[in-house]
Amino acid sequence: MTEPNKQLSQTNASTHLDALIVGAGFAGLYMLHKLREQGLTARIYEAGSGPGGTWFWNRYPGARVDIESMQYSYQFSEELQQEWEWSERYAPQAELLDYINHVVERFDLARDIQFNTRIDSALFDEANNLWQVSASNGDKLSAKYCIMATGCLSAANKPDIPGLSSFTGPVYHTGEWPHEAVDFTGKRVGIIGTGSSAIQAIPIIAEQADHLTVFQRTPNFSVPAHNKALDPNYITDIKQNYTALRDRGKQGFTAFDTQSNEKAATEMTAEEIKAELNKRWQMGGLNFYGGFADFMVNQETNDMIADFVREKIAQKVSNPETAKLLSPKTVFACKRLCADTGYFETYNRDNVTLVDISKAGISTITPEGLKVGDDAYTFNCLVFATGFDAMTGSLNKIDIRGIDGKTLKDKWAAGPRTYLGLCSAGFPNLFTISGPGSPSVFTNMITSIEQHVEYISDIITYLDEHKLSTINATEEAEDAWVNHVNEVADGTLLNSCSSWYLGANIPGKERVFMPYIGGFPPYVEKCEEVAERGYEGFTLA
Repeated sequence: MTEPNKQLSQTNASTHLDALIVGAGFAGLYMLHKLREQGLTARIYEAGSGPGGTWFWNRYPGARVDIESMQYSYQFSEELQQEWEWSERYAPQAELLDYINHVVERFDLARDIQFNTRIDSALFDEANNLWQVSASNGDKLSAKYCIMATGCLSAANKPDIPGLSSFTGPVYHTGEWPHEAVDFTGKRVGIIGTGSSAIQAIPIIAEQADHLTVFQRTPNFSVPAHNKALDPNYITDIKQNYTALRDRGKQGFTAFDTQSNEKAATEMTAEEIKAELNKRWQMGGLNFYGGFADFMVNQETNDMIADFVREKIAQKVSNPETAKLLSPKTVFACKRLCADTGYFETYNRDNVTLVDISKAGISTITPEGLKVGDDAYTFNCLVFATGFDAMTGSLNKIDIRGIDGKTLKDKWAAGPRTYLGLCSAGFPNLFTISGPGSPSVFTNMITSIEQHVEYISDIITYLDEHKLSTINATEEAEDAWVNHVNEVADGTLLNSCSSWYLGANIPGKERVFMPYIGGFPPYVEKCEEVAERGYEGFTLA
């Protein structure tokens, strides 16, 4: 083992690490801290000029977390939990970035992070059981372990629309927003997309712009966030009982406390159902997931929730035709549920126009705007709120080659294949934090990240103690896990629509339900069972 916390003054061809980490978001930062605690040399390579991952890049107007701040935070350090003060129920992007920078400074992480540098390739050297890695700045490194903390929603989806390069005004993407503020005052703005990012950005842009035209292919379910400043007494109470809150979160399906009603709608009276729906509406946000135990598997229950939300949309939007366009016809939560502040009310403004592109899509972008069929629209600025190439997009940007030179991209061409969302057979000592096949985006991401980081740490400790060099998922275990992930998804209503959960927003991408939706507690139980059996399903050499 190399010297603990060894300072890497300058990377070069001879640099060897115990572990190389790709990405300085929540996952990469905790992984670095954990490995350094174990006495390993580890280094993060990060494409951005600072830490933060999704919260470094997503700076669009209105960007904020959709899980309550007091739960969307690290729990590995009680001191950190007690010292940090959140100001709002749902922290805005700037505050989240402040928190992340505080963590970097508090745990002295920056000295082992290489910013402004992408990893171009990672090739497994079978003769030496090492990953040979090349970076965009020319660095060549070798590492025993290669850990991908590249994020589930980090590769921006930029639709290839004819004529895009001809547009004469500025073009923005919510996932790659400029660091400097963008002022839309007096501008005519077009925004493409009505997913989570758009739902947060549209009300803010509409307040500034002379006119905002929203181009919508598919409406999304959104419930009120009811964001507000946090009461100091509430913060004190949470901090005095943080352990209990965290325990409730980990026992929950989504790995955060939604004050779940354990009953199915079929076990409740009509009065109880109505009361629960109104309670969830008043609670706001993703607490809606905790309303009914059978909402993912019972069509009648799902329809009832969907109809309730549609009625609320109709009450918020003055124009019945606009309200109809904004009302989703899909299964409730088959796309990620959104939480908003004044989104639907924005369409009551005189300076906002909604354009339906579900039948006649955007045919071309022109120097002055764009065309939908024969209709032309003009504006000064164009915003893409078209989401991400989720789960696999960031990994596919790296040339990752395992045993016999097989590329991960080729292996995953028909959909990602992993064991536990953590490893892929044929790629020894390569770990994907919150990878496809893990609960990831269907949970509180930070709780899932911490579970994965600690599990990887335990694996490395086990290998070290048993004087083993490599761990590699077996194809049999991988096949069984992929089948299980698919079976669980097939048993629900949630893979019934074209969502980014299936990669359906990316042309040509194989449609496979990527996250594991069996729930956080069963997933953790499976991981623990695998470990107790000497990492069953892995080949240790």
